[in-house]
Amino acid sequence: MMRAQKAQHLAAFVRGQWLYTRYPIIKIGVDFQQNRFIFIQLRGGKTGQMGVGKAAHQQIHLAGATVPAAVTQAFDTILFRHSEFPKAETVSIIKPSTIPDIMRPSILYPLFASLASLRGVGPRLSALYKKLCGDYVVDLLWHLPGGVIDRSYTPQLKYADRDRIATLTLNIVEHNPPAQHHLPYRIVGEDGSDQIVLTYFNVKGDYLSKLYPTNEKVVVSGLLERYRALWVMNHPDYAVPIARAAEIPKFEPVYPLTGGISGKMLRKTVAQALEKLPNLPEWNDPHLMKREGWDAWKTSVLAAHSPLPMAPGEEAPRSKYARRLAYDELLADQLSLTIIRTHNKSIKGRSFAGTGKLTAKLESGLPFSLTGGQRQAIAEIAGDMKSTKRMLRLLQGDVGAGKTIVAVMAMLQAVESGAQAAMMAPTEILAKQHHAKLSQFLAPLGIEIGLLVGRGKAAVRQPVLDALASGEMKMVVGTHALFQQDVAFQDLGLAVIDEQHRFGVNQRLLLSGKGKGVDILAMTATPIPRTLTLTAYGDMDVSRLTDKPVGRQAIDTSLIDMAKLDEVIAGVKRQITKGAQIYWVCPLVEESETSDLAAATERAGLLRQFLGDNVVGLVHGRLKSEEKEQVMRDFSAGALKILVATTVIEVGVDVPQATVMIVEHAERFGLAQLHQLRGRVGRGADKSHCLLLYHGKLGEVAKARLKMMRDTQDGFVIAEEDLRLRGAGEVLGTRQSGLREFRLADLVRDRDLLDIAHDDAALILSRDPELNSERGKALRILLYLFNKDASVPLLRAG
Repeated sequence: MMRAQKAQHLAAFVRGQWLYTRYPIIKIGVDFQQNRFIFIQLRGGKTGQMGVGKAAHQQIHLAGATVPAAVTQAFDTILFRHSEFPKAETVSIIKPSTIPDIMRPSILYPLFASLASLRGVGPRLSALYKKLCGDYVVDLLWHLPGGVIDRSYTPQLKYADRDRIATLTLNIVEHNPPAQHHLPYRIVGEDGSDQIVLTYFNVKGDYLSKLYPTNEKVVVSGLLERYRALWVMNHPDYAVPIARAAEIPKFEPVYPLTGGISGKMLRKTVAQALEKLPNLPEWNDPHLMKREGWDAWKTSVLAAHSPLPMAPGEEAPRSKYARRLAYDELLADQLSLTIIRTHNKSIKGRSFAGTGKLTAKLESGLPFSLTGGQRQAIAEIAGDMKSTKRMLRLLQGDVGAGKTIVAVMAMLQAVESGAQAAMMAPTEILAKQHHAKLSQFLAPLGIEIGLLVGRGKAAVRQPVLDALASGEMKMVVGTHALFQQDVAFQDLGLAVIDEQHRFGVNQRLLLSGKGKGVDILAMTATPIPRTLTLTAYGDMDVSRLTDKPVGRQAIDTSLIDMAKLDEVIAGVKRQITKGAQIYWVCPLVEESETSDLAAATERAGLLRQFLGDNVVGLVHGRLKSEEKEQVMRDFSAGALKILVATTVIEVGVDVPQATVMIVEHAERFGLAQLHQLRGRVGRGADKSHCLLLYHGKLGEVAKARLKMMRDTQDGFVIAEEDLRLRGAGEVLGTRQSGLREFRLADLVRDRDLLDIAHDDAALILSRDPELNSERGKALRILLYLFNKDASVPLLRAG
């Protein structure tokens, strides 16, 4: 009975899913101890009676037997404090807050203490601080000031400058309380050269009489202003007795705030956090430190929270201290990604060498010639697939660069090797479009390709499932339906993931888990600046398609004021009479009370009034899948001449006969998104046009962005400019792309640091792959400092 109770306690702990998801390394240890517990139950013995290594000849194998000693020892300390099984109360003391410290270096413990451990931070303030910066002391350290108040100006009033922050030593002359509570309370002070009136509003009790005792000296600091012939200071920021004058900082950092936390309150809390700073070993290259003039980590953190002011009107340069901390964050990121990438490459895969027969036959039958970029990408992918290491490659291509044929070549190489290949698309529209296009390529080769989407009928779906499971069907295209439980492959060798930024990592892993040693080829039609490639996709090899197929025409792009909408509609009518088909993109589905943006439904209604009901179709995200597909089929067949749509048509929709793209409120779209929309036309033999409609007077940034769209059609140039103008999160969409948010670094401003960190991380791991040197041990601390500890176990495992 006692043993059963102990088993229940441990099983309850093992089932704590929060632990698995938040701390991956903990799962290794828990799995090890779970198996060890089962082993002990089977043997009926004590933990100390049999070591893990003895399990083999007992024919009882432990899944966790290869867990490093440091990990198992840590878990032994918690779960098995005695040679007997743990008592119930032993297990009950294990709390989430205690788990991280098991693996984190003890020197970092003070930095990962809860903010609630600081004086004056109770439950209410903890919630506010969490919203502002995070849960731990280290999060507050990364919350750097955005400016500084200079309180070093200490003039005599007679010679003072107005409208400037000043610190004055005053003798308090008199108090003038208000006759009515809504009037100001005035205090007169003088410094021997002139007088000043200190003004307060809504003061209760005797607070001011105690703060400003008459005939005593008080030091005040605030904005010094002139009102008629009087000096005034409204609500001084500081007021202290002369004996405490040192409490007023000469240079006061200004932090970003949130409701409920004042600047003074935050500065006091930051000061406590700074007291906890340990002296960490240096992890940066000494030559880099000398070249950049960087100081030690602790010195840099202290200095970054104590910025110096600049002269009035002068913009403060980036301090070398903040720059050093930004580099630390980027180095931790690049080091972690390099470790993960190295680990992924070390995982044994399979060689899909292929015979070259199917790929050669496909190329010989193509109605076009492959570009140099396509040939290079095909060769890079083929090399990866021939290797016994697993492929994890990202294929980037500008709009119309021809990624699909590259993917088909890779899929055929898997089939030539006797394996199966699957392509996953984010929407049913794209999946069905891919299926139709791939079927055209593969039909002459005698290869059938299946289609699996979420709402497929059983009569259609089941034969595909059976053919995949038996190996009769070698290729399939689908949506997320591909990784559903009932989908089984006989031998999946390659998974192609289109528009991969729309899928989570878990979904990608689920698909790759459908086979053994599955190679992954991820594709994106969004040109990604190199800076973002290093951070968002640093764990992947990258191939780029920068040239376009021969014969692809340039698209004329024009900027037109929305005030000329009637002229645009008249021009559309002329184009339709010539047989043209037109996309008309709006950013909203219906009218919003808080927005003046044109709605797709309203625009479709207006166009139908002018052009007729039978020529205008409407597509948006809220339509049912069947309705969407029917409208798209009608447009593709030419039955509809105008397709009014939201950005649901941004990527992948292919109607070669469409020659005009109109985008309303183009100033509200990102450059990369506008480039994707423009890429829906220019796919046929006829000349194509893109009209970017803007509303009202454009700001300088909006004007520069739209001018860039007019002047170039190079998606990579546009992506770089978009990054410069809007920032990383806006370009990719942080949530969708998996792009990590940086606390200290800015990917535009710190691009040079990112390049250095990328190269440094690669060099470090080439020389010290397990980070066992003195610098390597310091770098391990860096990884934990920036919560990159999930990569640490891979140093041992890989």
